[in-house]
Amino acid sequence: MTDVNNNGITTSALNNTASQPSQYNEHSQPTQRLSIREQFATRKAGLAPSQLNQQRVPIYGDKATATMQTKPLTWRLAHHDTVLDLATYQSLQGFDGLKNALNKSPKDVGDMIKAANVRGRGGAGFNAGLKWTFMSPPDGGPRYLICNADEMEPGTFKDRLLMERLPFLLIEGMLITAHAIGATDGYIFIRGEYIIAAQRLMAAISECLANNLLGNNILGSTFSFNLHVHTGVGRYICGEETALINCLEGRRANPRTKPPFPQISGAWGRPTVVNNVETLCNMPAILVNGFEWYQSLSKIKGNTDTPGTKLFGCSGLVNDPGLWELPFGYSAREIIEGFAGGMIGGKRLKAWLPGGASTDFLTPDHLDLAMDFTSIQNAGSRLGTGLIMVVDESQDMVPLLKNLEIFFQRESCGFCTPCRDGLPWGVKLLTAIDDGEGQPGDVEKLEGLTKDLWLGKTFCAHAPGAMEPLMSALKYFRHEFDDKIIPHVPTADIDTSQWDESGIKKVISGVAKHSPNSAAVVNTTGHASN
Repeated sequence: MTDVNNNGITTSALNNTASQPSQYNEHSQPTQRLSIREQFATRKAGLAPSQLNQQRVPIYGDKATATMQTKPLTWRLAHHDTVLDLATYQSLQGFDGLKNALNKSPKDVGDMIKAANVRGRGGAGFNAGLKWTFMSPPDGGPRYLICNADEMEPGTFKDRLLMERLPFLLIEGMLITAHAIGATDGYIFIRGEYIIAAQRLMAAISECLANNLLGNNILGSTFSFNLHVHTGVGRYICGEETALINCLEGRRANPRTKPPFPQISGAWGRPTVVNNVETLCNMPAILVNGFEWYQSLSKIKGNTDTPGTKLFGCSGLVNDPGLWELPFGYSAREIIEGFAGGMIGGKRLKAWLPGGASTDFLTPDHLDLAMDFTSIQNAGSRLGTGLIMVVDESQDMVPLLKNLEIFFQRESCGFCTPCRDGLPWGVKLLTAIDDGEGQPGDVEKLEGLTKDLWLGKTFCAHAPGAMEPLMSALKYFRHEFDDKIIPHVPTADIDTSQWDESGIKKVISGVAKHSPNSAAVVNTTGHASN
């Protein structure tokens, strides 16, 4: 992740990954992994986040061409491994976006972001500027802006990088947003495990306060805004914005009934907007370069209408796991085989999750899809966080799904019955199947769960999200589940030598079900009937 990792790889070389995916496997060595001790030492020295180690292809791509116009989120990392002091950030056009925003009315700033169509980067993909318009008009009371920095989605680590290495970028994005919506106070709700990120954010906030970039009458304007860091206790359900608000207020992290939506009655009953870290980090460059520039980024690949850039990533058994800022339109194949260096040891890709554990599995047949909201949705999944997790041919889908569902079961808030009782039932079935104790009909019960825990049948989207990987695994890899089911073997009574009739019926039912082309069905007397 440092400057020396560039290795002379140019933007043009990256653009050719679709036609020459093998070049990265043949001419580059896998990223060297650090030990846990080395990771801690590296992080304490203020270097790159440990899970990224030293990427073969830097997050900003080619250092020579990384600018605010080409890599608006990460271009500063081409000059410094981290930007942790205000002077360095300001020397790299830091707070230029805020100054431009303060010269515009809040409505003009909001209209600009709405026109840019900054789609939410937390997973929902909703137009951020449009979301702001739902806020009730100012009435003289407090109004809140909350940054969702909880990032509990398995396989996702993009927000962590932005907070650890570019904390002032997030603060500037929140200031621009607060000006647009008339917020008086802001909270960065960050998961408790992100200790270094929280420390760096608090240090950056202190420096901003000392330089009139936070507090009263910011930069001599009439705009005032206070910002706080609030560490959570690591609950996945806090990704749901009303559960996050409840937790911020000191309540149990249960989702709230909607309506009213947070824009009307959110934190402490006041108008509130909740946005993701990466979403907010898009604001400064738009205020500097304009919304037309932001929209034009979709034309770089020419196969998408989604504007802007995105922090895409890949993890799992690939040679070079990491993050890369790319315009929308790059395919999953380009990311996996190009930027991530392909599968380790020549393994074959079996399946992939496009954006976290709560998205549907896709197969190698989908690799050439553009990584944007519409293309992935049309394929039957969701872009989610945009960080791909790969599954290779040697991995068994049953224990993999069991592991995912254990996570979702544990993270359920327990508020509604389908989620509270349905997810443990799914884990119980998957555990039995994986242990070789699955019974005929268990796979069908799993299929039934994916319907009973779907959208509209639970209080929030937690259980439906848990069903997405299960539903798609059953769709594409049903045989792996069926192969683990051991048919029931009827037993004979030792004294009477009579066979268990109910057991025979179960076997016959199973045989008939798995042999649909068979014309004959055996009855319980052992004779064939047509």
